[in-house]
Amino acid sequence: MKLLVNKATVLPFAVAAAMLAFGTPQVEAQGFFDMLFGGGVKHAPPKDNFPPPPSKYKPKAPAASGGGGGAQISSPSYYTYKSDPLVRVDFSALSAAPEPATPQDAAFEPTATGAAFREAIAGLDGYDLYAEKDIAKALIAYYSANPDFIWVTGTSPNSRAEDAVRVLGEAASYGLTPADYTVEVPAAGVSAGNADERLKELVRFEMAMSARVLRYARDAQSGRVDPNRITGYYDFPPKPLDMEGVLKTLAHTQQVRTYLESRHPQNSEYQALRVELESLQASAEDEIVVDPNLLLKPGQTSPELPKLLTRIARSLDDEMGGAYGEVLAKLATSEVYDPELVPVIKAVQKRAGMKGDGVIGPRTVASLAGTSKADKIQKVRVALEELRWLPSDLGSPRVFINQPAFTASYIDDGEEKLKTRAVVGRPTNQTAFFYDQIEQVDFHPYWGVPQSILVNEMLPRLRRDPGYLDRAGYEVVNARGKRIPSSSVNWGAYGAKIPYGVRQLPSEANALGELKILFPNKHAIYMHDTPQKSFFQRDMRALSHGCVRLQDPRGMAAAVLGTSVDYIEDRLKHGHSTEDVTRKIPVYVAYFTAWPDLSGTVEYFNDVYGRDTRLQQALDSTEAVRSPAS
Repeated sequence: MKLLVNKATVLPFAVAAAMLAFGTPQVEAQGFFDMLFGGGVKHAPPKDNFPPPPSKYKPKAPAASGGGGGAQISSPSYYTYKSDPLVRVDFSALSAAPEPATPQDAAFEPTATGAAFREAIAGLDGYDLYAEKDIAKALIAYYSANPDFIWVTGTSPNSRAEDAVRVLGEAASYGLTPADYTVEVPAAGVSAGNADERLKELVRFEMAMSARVLRYARDAQSGRVDPNRITGYYDFPPKPLDMEGVLKTLAHTQQVRTYLESRHPQNSEYQALRVELESLQASAEDEIVVDPNLLLKPGQTSPELPKLLTRIARSLDDEMGGAYGEVLAKLATSEVYDPELVPVIKAVQKRAGMKGDGVIGPRTVASLAGTSKADKIQKVRVALEELRWLPSDLGSPRVFINQPAFTASYIDDGEEKLKTRAVVGRPTNQTAFFYDQIEQVDFHPYWGVPQSILVNEMLPRLRRDPGYLDRAGYEVVNARGKRIPSSSVNWGAYGAKIPYGVRQLPSEANALGELKILFPNKHAIYMHDTPQKSFFQRDMRALSHGCVRLQDPRGMAAAVLGTSVDYIEDRLKHGHSTEDVTRKIPVYVAYFTAWPDLSGTVEYFNDVYGRDTRLQQALDSTEAVRSPAS
């Protein structure tokens, strides 16, 4: 009887044997693997797992030594955000002729006010209205094809205008700036013999109103800034808005509030953040300040403990209150960290995404009492802006990765079916912020070494030890796809552009562990297992090269494939293979320092990459451009 052996199943043993046979120093090899785990993340991986040099990276200037010895491949950068300047709306196309300057819209039906509108157009001469370029263009296009008032009836602003003004005035409840949408409303009534002046006032109000409503609708739908202009780590498709269509809709509906509010994201997370913002704005600044450097172990004493316990008691939900309310009430004034309080602290730590060791340290304090009211308001406003970059409907099922929380969740039918700890990119190898769709699970995967890691981290050793890759479980191929020995390559001849592909074979030491979950994207980011299990015990888990490592990769693979963990375990027994994800499952590789759980409770996280500050700078730039607008 022949014994059939799956080639992939023996690879881990073959690689290990090869390393022993060649006498590779284990400590040194493992240290090098530790440095590389997580995978490169800055370019799209080709299907053969041998990535070519990514064009988006600009190599630094090579050193003077031969072969470009100092060449490096740089990470994406942050940019100085510059908002587009406003333009003066050119009304000459409207005032040049009494009839529409362009063919009338097929749906346009003249009203009794149409003649008054055409007469009023002359009042736009000399009117300085500034708006975004596309909004200015849409205004002229719409009113050329639909020469009539939307916001005026007779000699006064109508009910549509009243509703719109109220909505614009409530912009702060969405984290927007009301001043960006301010319109001066004409006073009621008109003096006898002053009809011409009133008509001029009304037509100018009409144009200003439409310009600010369009700004509001666009801001609500897609945000006030273009995230892709903040940094190369942001990657979002445009969310185009048919501005002429917006004005057409508003001209034919009395449900102005309903329509404008529908431009905002329509998901529960957005609503929960709005509720949190309203609650924060209505609350008083918390008078309890806890020493941010507090370090307290069970049995120790500190006058800061009662303050912390008070903060915990204030934030209890029904579940936590039922479990720990009695203990907190009994020991609320205790300065001794009684053992009875340890389960309370552990539960609070776990809810905040920490490991729950029961030791009260700076991170525990920060999660409970380290974020001021002003900081929380700022984080919520930033989160509302970021949510406007995402689809209005986030989808179900979906996978949601929140980088500052270091967690990944599988959510289906409004329920968090799986939540696992995650490791994301370190500040020097940041994980991008984008969304995509999950397509495939790879079992016992190959790791195609990105050029950034090959050049920046492997190349210096390969110049000294060209055969290293042969011994350490890697394959090298040339431009024709032919496998060649690593020792045959003159690595010293290359700088930032290496004409070879390198991949690590499946093994126990493979940087991706036993499986990876793919959603092909230009950043080459995916979810995967890792041999570095100890990283999940840390509270701060920005430790990888940019990919997302999961503490429970089998659970996530089972979730996205719609199967069981037992099935995943069985597939792993049969070596390298792949399986397509047949359902539509969006994945959000997100970055929110304020984010609600499914019950609506908002949690706050550290801005590990400093991105909130960058976004605020972009928002400030936008406000500075808009502030002189009339």
